[in-house]
Amino acid sequence: MARTVNVETHKVRREAFLDVAQRLIQTKGYEQMSIQDVLDQLETSRGALYHYFDSKQALLDGVVDRFADSAMAAVAPILADPNLPALRKLEKVFGGIATFKAEQRELVLAIIEVWTSDGNALVREKFRRLAASRLEPILSTVIRQGIEEGIITATSPEETARVLVYLMQGYQELAGELFVARQAETISFEVVARSYAALDEAFERILGIPPGSIALVDERVLRYWMG
Repeated sequence: MARTVNVETHKVRREAFLDVAQRLIQTKGYEQMSIQDVLDQLETSRGALYHYFDSKQALLDGVVDRFADSAMAAVAPILADPNLPALRKLEKVFGGIATFKAEQRELVLAIIEVWTSDGNALVREKFRRLAASRLEPILSTVIRQGIEEGIITATSPEETARVLVYLMQGYQELAGELFVARQAETISFEVVARSYAALDEAFERILGIPPGSIALVDERVLRYWMG
């Protein structure tokens, strides 16, 4: 007879592994964390862990997936608001994600450390694919709304969204470099601000909207990370 799996118990146990892994990634660092660390925290066996995650990498993937899901849930009410114009919706979505990241600062910093490590090209590629799968549908929905409102002149929501995601992914690497440079105090905040202003301008040109129409990153949030 096949074994019956209690779905709720399975979910709770899986979340427990992710909670411990996230805490260790934040406090110890992903590179320094070991599978044994996770097992010791939960006082469980390797076999029990492998029932849910087959590797340390899979634990990291699970933590990042959960983080992304929570971020998307945080901005879902913004996307669902029928009274919010497309450009304001775009700003609020990016602002909501930025606020969520600020609330999860320790985890974000730990992920940045993994992202910038020379030996983690595979991890970076997985992160890129994850970001694309979450952001493309959001952007295409907002772009379609903006076209219907007559403010966005781009003609293809899906393809335009994909281009914007590629732009954001490239900019993500630059943002990491800027963050490291600010930590080392080798560049000024003004240089960072100009860089983010250039991102706004690039978005405006791709969307075909007037200059100064959007501000994707609030200065307060920018100073929180880069000040």
